[in-house]
Amino acid sequence: MPQIVRNVSQLREIVAGWKADGDAVGVVPTMGALHDGHLSLVRAARGDCARVIVTIFVNPKQFNAPADLLKYPRTEEADAALLAPLGVDVVFAPPIEEVYPSGFATTVSVSGISDPLEGAHRPGHFDGVATVVAKLFGMTAADRAYFGQKDWQQLQVVQRLVADLNLAVKITGCETIREADGLAMSSRNAQLSTDARACAPALHAAMQRAAAAIRGGAPVPLVMKAARAEVLDAGFDEVEYIELRSALMLERVSQLDGPVRMLAAAMIGGVRLIDNIAV
Repeated sequence: MPQIVRNVSQLREIVAGWKADGDAVGVVPTMGALHDGHLSLVRAARGDCARVIVTIFVNPKQFNAPADLLKYPRTEEADAALLAPLGVDVVFAPPIEEVYPSGFATTVSVSGISDPLEGAHRPGHFDGVATVVAKLFGMTAADRAYFGQKDWQQLQVVQRLVADLNLAVKITGCETIREADGLAMSSRNAQLSTDARACAPALHAAMQRAAAAIRGGAPVPLVMKAARAEVLDAGFDEVEYIELRSALMLERVSQLDGPVRMLAAAMIGGVRLIDNIAV
């Protein structure tokens, strides 16, 4: 089993020893409830780095709804067992007071790229993400960090954070891992009822059809309207957004000109699912 560390001072002592030996350190930041998507990030880190840290911390600052924070799955023992065969050196699982001690008063905010989409629907979410990611980079002193492309906007926010603050960590974005029926793997999928789980792949399927239509020259506004209706007809309760955006700056686009992503967020059975694909 990987060593579980709960305080920064012990972690820094371990990492200092690795770096004295010239070992590159990779970090995979997670909130736990690990699945094959997370494990693919760990394998990527293991392939690049002599030492690998997986962080498990359910970050309260990135949740908008207290109820959502409370019901987020916490499965540390099972997570550690999943990581054991992958050669993870340390699981850093700090308590809240270690990350946000009494008197904590700093917020990291990445403007612009964090404003639309998730930023518009979850005010303050990306401030919480940027703050905890900056802290985790400082705590782990990692050389490389690994994030999934399923959270595409988050990946762009982290890239901008690192560039703007001249942080000495290389960010690697890894492909979204999907279930056999196309549903993007997510810790939240465990909260889906049987009926909701059966309907959930319709989001990705609608996006795939919409992307094909756009590549075929169909008008973007009409395609996006049809995709929204298709997702609702499939049994989703709400579509918060399904939009075509430039891949890097996330500006709204109406035609294929440079790298483009289709991004979506929708609610089904009280569970919020997000997805994105290249167009």
